[in-house]
Amino acid sequence: MPKTCCGPYPCAVSTHASPSLTERRKAATQLEIAHAAMELFATRGPQGTTAEEIARRAGIALRTFYRYFRSKEDAVTPLLAIGGDRWRALLEATEPGTPLPRALKSAVEQVLLPPDEEAARSMLRTRGLLRAAAEDPALRAVWYRVNQESEERLVPVIARLSGGHAEDLDVRLTAAAATDAIRIALETWAGTEAGVEGPGSPADLAVRCLRRFGHTAGSLGSGDEDAQ
Repeated sequence: MPKTCCGPYPCAVSTHASPSLTERRKAATQLEIAHAAMELFATRGPQGTTAEEIARRAGIALRTFYRYFRSKEDAVTPLLAIGGDRWRALLEATEPGTPLPRALKSAVEQVLLPPDEEAARSMLRTRGLLRAAAEDPALRAVWYRVNQESEERLVPVIARLSGGHAEDLDVRLTAAAATDAIRIALETWAGTEAGVEGPGSPADLAVRCLRRFGHTAGSLGSGDEDAQ
């Protein structure tokens, strides 16, 4: 039975057209590989894990592994990218006219507060992965690349939420700060023993990051202070 698609955040809900059967099978295989890689990295570390072991854990041939990923570190990309996908989907679904600080805070809380035990366990596995990334440059590069790509895709979403009147510089700054709020929150949390909810949790830390950025974000919306 395929595993759930939860990575650092609760599972994504796509707002796009349904993918084809081939695309769904490809995505399912990529997630199986990603789960296998995450489990091995979190327990053995990237240095103690080979692509062969990841392929074996995922139940595929090594050639199939390299059909989807260039390296063992790259294999966790689908799981890391899921959070950004859901983050953008929540913001895209925000009611037009919603003050930007409120929209950002709401999306952060929905993305980073695990709705069930499986999502909570997934976040704890992510903590192990981020701890491994802190010691492994190649894995850390994958994490940063995923965040950079998420930031770039967030720019048009922020532009729409701002009503199309904000300067490009402010839109890009907000997309960068909002993305980094989640990244820094997760990295900070990974270095602690805090739980997945409550003080010191990813959601708590991310909201605190956004609060400190709130004055700039507020200038793109109506000045609402809900995120502060």
